[in-house]
Amino acid sequence: MSSLKFGTSGLRGLVTDLLGWPSYAYASAFFQSASADGGLHQVVIGRDLRGSSPGIAATVVSAAAASGFEAIDCGALPTPALALEAMRRGAYAVMVTGSHIPEDRNGLKFYRPDGEITKADEVAILAALGDVSAVGELPTSAPTPSEPGATERYHQRYSEAFSPEVLKGVRIAVYQQSSVARDLLTDLLASFGASVTPIGRSDRFVPIDTEAHRPEDIAFIMEVMASGDFDVLVTTDGDADRPLVADGAGRIVRGDVLGLITARYLGADTVVVPVTAGSALEQSGGFSRVIRTKVGSPFVIAGMEQAKSAGAQAVVGFEANGGFLLGSDVTLGDKTLAALPTRDAMLPILATLAAARAAGTSLADLINSLDAGEMASDRLPNTPSERSGAFLARLREETFRGEFLRLIGSPQSVDEQDGIRIGLDGGRSIHFRASGNAPELRCYAEAKSAYDAQALVQWGLKAAAAAMAGQADRP
Repeated sequence: MSSLKFGTSGLRGLVTDLLGWPSYAYASAFFQSASADGGLHQVVIGRDLRGSSPGIAATVVSAAAASGFEAIDCGALPTPALALEAMRRGAYAVMVTGSHIPEDRNGLKFYRPDGEITKADEVAILAALGDVSAVGELPTSAPTPSEPGATERYHQRYSEAFSPEVLKGVRIAVYQQSSVARDLLTDLLASFGASVTPIGRSDRFVPIDTEAHRPEDIAFIMEVMASGDFDVLVTTDGDADRPLVADGAGRIVRGDVLGLITARYLGADTVVVPVTAGSALEQSGGFSRVIRTKVGSPFVIAGMEQAKSAGAQAVVGFEANGGFLLGSDVTLGDKTLAALPTRDAMLPILATLAAARAAGTSLADLINSLDAGEMASDRLPNTPSERSGAFLARLREETFRGEFLRLIGSPQSVDEQDGIRIGLDGGRSIHFRASGNAPELRCYAEAKSAYDAQALVQWGLKAAAAAMAGQADRP
């Protein structure tokens, strides 16, 4: 059975299942669905630093040529940089990346000239999908023109919007690992006056997940920051659309907290986030409106568009993984930062560090002043959708829900927008949802302390596993 999964995050799967005709077929389906709108047929193609990415990118080029598209090779660069180049050219884009997943896997992300593909685009691509199991040699294409300037234009986007000394004196460790933005991030931060030290560069791919942190990454970050040589540590996932920031003590800052700080720094009046983001957004009282969506950037983008149609002026969005989407132009001093409605790691890193320096405080103290509470999350792997679906259906029943939760508290509110998010007494919440691109049930919790949040998640997964196994409704 093929490991390939197609959905909100594009196409992902094992490299062995993706190489050759499968990636050719999915890329061809994207180009075929894109051709329906007529007009210019140009596509920019980028990739991350995985060993399999150059070969898959070459396959995408062949599919583009066979579909009548002019392909432009942008080389290895961040996903948001590729999206920015596509918007500049009015072109389509394909990014070869598996984001944060291990090196034995990879994927494709698809972009329209105006940004990420929508849920409707996903349907059109699947409708155009041909045989992914074909055999034989792939069609070849002529040499592809390159565009090395795309990365520099992405650099200029931020160097021209932020003050040259906005990070003056800040001591930053840049954990380079195998992020495609490792040199760009180092150079950009230094250009703002920061004292930057690159560390941990790797020739092998490192799967940095900005939500589910690996123990070895946590240990490495804590060890680096224990030296006292740095004020903060920053890095990104593989394709640089998700940030990771750690404070002076090595504590990793939640992605939704980075989003909250960034939204405030940019003067946003409307914030669009998935239901998995913390409740500090509403409690902070700093925004005219907070809009909650299902999990996934297409839903956040749709929410931002609706907000702008309703008259909102400064609209931003972000996900719990920290990826930040700028839905409208914003003003920074006397400069304007243009909208970029796709997940981006660079903006939340810059804005968060700039906000702490502007406040004259450490990042840790800035975060403490937000009183954002604590969140935790984990998952039950190898949980087929039919099992998690049946469990969530039972959890929607008020009687079962009360019985299920009786050991941890009483339900105060229920949100069924994406899975089941239940507000509990004491300002706590627990949230169950089925993953959109993997056979797993995910559990999120929010509480006043990290210990309580983690305890809720551990209880939730154990209780859910017992319920799905047909055992007692509690562990």
